[in-house]
Amino acid sequence: MIITQILAKNASIYKDETALVERAPTLNEKKTITWNQFYTASNQLANSLKDQGIEKGDKIVQLMTNCLEWLPIYFGILSTGAWAVPLNFRFESDKILLCTNTAEAKVFIFGEEFIDRIETIKNDIKTCVELWIFTGPQELRPKWAIQYESFIENASGETPPQVNLDIEDDAALYFTSGTTGTPKAVLLTHRNLEHACEVENAHHSQTHEDIFLCIPPLYHTGAKMHWMGSFLVGGKCVLLKGVKPQWIIEAVSEELCTIVWLLVPWAHDILIAIENKDIDLSKYMLSQWRLMHIGAQPVPPSLIEEWNTYFPDQDYDTNYGLTESTGPGCVHLGVENVDKIGPIGKPGFDWEAKIVDKQGNLLFGNESGELIVKGPGVMKEYYKNPEATGDALKDGWLYTGDIARYDIDGFIWLVDRKKDMIIYGGENIFPVEIENFFQKNKKIKDIAVIGIPDDRLGEIPAGIISVKPGCIVCESDIIEFQQELPRYKQLKKIFFGDVPRNPTGKIEKPKLRRIYANDKRKDIKKLLR
Repeated sequence: MIITQILAKNASIYKDETALVERAPTLNEKKTITWNQFYTASNQLANSLKDQGIEKGDKIVQLMTNCLEWLPIYFGILSTGAWAVPLNFRFESDKILLCTNTAEAKVFIFGEEFIDRIETIKNDIKTCVELWIFTGPQELRPKWAIQYESFIENASGETPPQVNLDIEDDAALYFTSGTTGTPKAVLLTHRNLEHACEVENAHHSQTHEDIFLCIPPLYHTGAKMHWMGSFLVGGKCVLLKGVKPQWIIEAVSEELCTIVWLLVPWAHDILIAIENKDIDLSKYMLSQWRLMHIGAQPVPPSLIEEWNTYFPDQDYDTNYGLTESTGPGCVHLGVENVDKIGPIGKPGFDWEAKIVDKQGNLLFGNESGELIVKGPGVMKEYYKNPEATGDALKDGWLYTGDIARYDIDGFIWLVDRKKDMIIYGGENIFPVEIENFFQKNKKIKDIAVIGIPDDRLGEIPAGIISVKPGCIVCESDIIEFQQELPRYKQLKKIFFGDVPRNPTGKIEKPKLRRIYANDKRKDIKKLLR
């Protein structure tokens, strides 16, 4: 079933029940819409776009932060048969320009936060953009854009436009985060989006009574595809605008949320707030919170072990996925395997997975190789990039670029990104292994390990370390702590500073390499002796 038909079903069955809640703690505001209002707003936009000549296969950029209008706009675009093109709200002007021109978008829908970024590139955007729609306050509307409310106000909201949509039709263009280079355009079909609903519900058994707390950005496949398991059964979704630990716990308590998907940094921050007595769990209604799941990056086992001491009655799952696999779920741990904290798990619902060497030969046991996956969620292609498509898609298998291994029980462990591997004097070092080791240190909030060029050894491992508030850590502490590591895996350079992560929780290692690759301030070459 095409996901716009699922929305129609929910509106028919659940009508005046709440579909979406928006919480904006900084403004002390809360807004809600029902399933019928969600469906009506989606239809109004779709019909207005059709009246403007938008046809099946056209592309529409959506550049907005999380808000109550985000999902109705997304579904409205899909209802026209056009491709939804959600953009990362952290993209600077140059990447917005690149993505818009790559998509050859006819319509550009944007919020108030992006006026300045768009105006600097508007004249450089190809003449493909025919209509600019502004979703912010009327008083801030640029003269060259039409107000969203004015655009849809006279359109019918009863039914969507009549468009012949097939489950195999193209649906959406998602740009990768660009943590390893220039963002690539991932083309997803309606079948991909449908499967995201199915796989998430199969893994976490959402019912209509479940309430999903959505914190990550909706432009990304992660949060939205996790929500789709609840969407399939008409469950309520709470959109939280902010990531402070207190806001998360308050939202769970006040909205009676049952399912929360977190990024590793947010889980860390919640635990720190509990440890520092900034959060008193006894003051909140949390007994209904049945599932905390996590993903988007390697999860330190020590984090989950500590989490379980505070939330012993919760189910836990870790999820692995990529934009190219329509988000999470191609591999997942499974709530029944909570005793196996550490691996990313086994193939998800309707998925296959293998680990192969450079020649594509199947690997077993503890050998590390590239993780490849196959299933209904695999993207159609990298749009306008046949070379990258050929590298990633082979005989229906998606080559993820992630290095993994099996354990004795057949569970898959994520070792690291292929591009992040450090070659130190001929030895392969996977930064995630070192990062996980240092996460055991109670004074370390976050750490990123990168390779820095070295004339003699090729690359050396360097660590950028963020210390927990109120703690003091110096180089000698790090040197002493890492003695348990094999000597070749020990950090050869140590820096103290922030660890930048993108909105989906991934460490921005290209940025760190630019900052630290030639930095000599903390060069501790004595460690090389």
